[in-house]
Amino acid sequence: MSTEAVIPTGIHYHRRTRELELTYADGQTYRLSAEFLRVHSPSAEVRGHGKPVLQYGKNEVEISALVPTGHYALKIVFDDGHDTGLYTWDYLLDLGQNQSALWQKYLQALEAAGASRQASLIKAVRLD
Repeated sequence: MSTEAVIPTGIHYHRRTRELELTYADGQTYRLSAEFLRVHSPSAEVRGHGKPVLQYGKNEVEISALVPTGHYALKIVFDDGHDTGLYTWDYLLDLGQNQSALWQKYLQALEAAGASRQASLIKAVRLD
C-alpha cells in the first residue's frame, strides 16, 4: 500500500458523539470513538514496554486537541491529560480496519479483569 493510501484525506472530530472520523482517498471512512482511541493509545504508558496496561474507566473521555506531527502521525490529546501517544497514519488505518475485533478483545480483557468502561466514582472523604 502506498504512503498516500494510508494518509487520510479528511479528519474530523465530532464533539457531540466523541468520534474521530477518518476519510481515505479510496472512499473508506472510519469513525473511532475517543474511548477506543484512548484505550488503544500507542504510548508507552498504555503499551507498557511490551506488557500492555489495561485502560479502564475511559467511557467519557473526550479529545481536547489533534496535532499533526510531521507527515507521519497525529498526536491526540485527551481531556484526562493523556497526550503521549503518536498515532501514525498506518496505525490509525489499522485501528479503523480492525475496530470491531479490537473492541471485542478489549471488552473481554475488561471482563476478565473485573474492570469497567465506566469512570470510577470518587467518594468524598471528610477530613476533621
